[in-house]
Amino acid sequence: MTTFELIGHDYIQLNQLLKLLNLAESGGDANQAIVAGYVQVNGITELQKRKKLFPGDRVMFQDQEIEIVRPE
Repeated sequence: MTTFELIGHDYIQLNQLLKLLNLAESGGDANQAIVAGYVQVNGITELQKRKKLFPGDRVMFQDQEIEIVRPE
């Protein structure tokens, strides 16, 4: 499992997360993957491109699990 630290922000949008972690080549590719139903948040298929992710949320995409955490 990969962790993503929210540094200086309360949340990150789902499409931004996929792009920042290079799981999507562009924001457009991230949006397409989300609306196609390929992304899960906390075990539920998520269709909102700009879904706000907070510490404790878990994202599944392409056999990758990402947990959103606060920096220590």
